[in-house]
Amino acid sequence: MNITVLILTIAIAFLITVLLSPILIPFLRRLKFGQSIREEGPKSHQKKTGTPTMGGIMIVVSVIVTSIIMINKTNVDEIGYELWLLVFVILGYGVIGFLDDFIKVAMKRNLGLTSKQKLLGQLIIALVFYYILRANNFPTYIQIPGTDIQWELGWGYAILIIFMLVGSSNAVNLTDGLDGLLAGTAAIAFGAFGILAWYGFPQQEVAVFSLAVVGALLGFLVFNAHPAKVFMGDTGSLALGGSIAAIAILTKLEIILVIIGGVFVIETLSVIIQVISFKTTGKRVFKMSPLHHHYELLGWSEWRVVTTFWLIGLIFAALGIYIEVWLT
Repeated sequence: MNITVLILTIAIAFLITVLLSPILIPFLRRLKFGQSIREEGPKSHQKKTGTPTMGGIMIVVSVIVTSIIMINKTNVDEIGYELWLLVFVILGYGVIGFLDDFIKVAMKRNLGLTSKQKLLGQLIIALVFYYILRANNFPTYIQIPGTDIQWELGWGYAILIIFMLVGSSNAVNLTDGLDGLLAGTAAIAFGAFGILAWYGFPQQEVAVFSLAVVGALLGFLVFNAHPAKVFMGDTGSLALGGSIAAIAILTKLEIILVIIGGVFVIETLSVIIQVISFKTTGKRVFKMSPLHHHYELLGWSEWRVVTTFWLIGLIFAALGIYIEVWLT
């Protein structure tokens, strides 16, 4: 696949998002679909109350439209099941996030969907995803990065898929807490997978989809960078989390996801550590979790926290690419 197609994919997704934003943001504002800020959060965040949320809608739309348009510019004879699977995942998890956001902002229920309702939706999508893979004789092994060692999981691969899709969607959701934090770190992670899908072996559909996400997120950053004019909400974060896990599975880079998505892993671990510590000892390890709030309460500016996490994400992405490309 010509590199020009990949660059054009990023550019088109970027433009679609940038063009949609001036339409969607005022519309969300008129509907009073504004973000509610937790009282226990950093005091500096209270001024963000009322900022339009559910901006993830334009990310999802941009990615799907760009992917379908650009896959026809490659030498693929017909769109395969991989792209439709990715569209199913980003749309499915996006709908769950949309319902969660809608209940929060329209029905004034601060918690949105219950944890059981959200988990049920995530599980259903993961199971359908696995069923379609098995129907297409998708291999059920995992490979240790940088080696030729493979483990055949058989039916256990279904458990892995459920864990990855549900876990990743929630981990990415936890990272969405500061202006531009998730958009930037996710763009880096999806970019790394786009490179691997393009470089590794002919997975043009996955490469196009991954870079469409990069373009959409860069376009979103124009309006989401500090001070944010719009938040992506669970509509965007759940969709992104499920999508990056699906990409890792389709490229057989399941373990590499832990490295490339290192920021998401660290954020999740900080929450787990905080909860376990508080419940067992009554003490908090961090001033607040997820981890990005800890550094805010240490006195870091929001922009400093975000750019530091972007840099860490870039290091993790480079490490993942290095392991997969140069050590394999």
